[in-house]
Amino acid sequence: MQQRIEVVFVSRRNSLRSVLAEACLAHLDSKRFAARSCGQPGRLAADVHPAAVEALGGAGIALPTSPPRSWDVFARVGSPRADFVITLDPSLEPLQPRWPGQPDAALWAYPDVVADSSGAQDAVHGAVQLLYSLRRRLELLVNLPMPGADRVALRADIRDLAHMR
Repeated sequence: MQQRIEVVFVSRRNSLRSVLAEACLAHLDSKRFAARSCGQPGRLAADVHPAAVEALGGAGIALPTSPPRSWDVFARVGSPRADFVITLDPSLEPLQPRWPGQPDAALWAYPDVVADSSGAQDAVHGAVQLLYSLRRRLELLVNLPMPGADRVALRADIRDLAHMR
């Protein structure tokens, strides 16, 4: 039996962007992929943002069961080795730890819809739009030829997904 491909999504608070990505990938293909999410230590939210809950509920996608967690959970020795780390907030790239096993990394820059919104409805609208965009990228990701693929070509393909609109 083939092991699942471990993907870790990183955002600042681990309450909206990375949660949407984790939930969406798990929804699309939880047999081949193990989706995880995390945020910056000291900046984590206490709970998943209500806009993320509403966006996922409207799309019929289950909310991840784990609460917001720090990237320290995945960076320590003995933690599950990620195959890919996808950062959703460009300001976090230089701050991230060394990931065990040197996984391939990509930046899929998304705005902080909570910080950019003027109210709850704006946040929900932004979360829905973000979920649509993430879903399209993740649909392409799950359809990449993973087993036996050239690692360099696969890394380039995952990074190229960042440039989709």
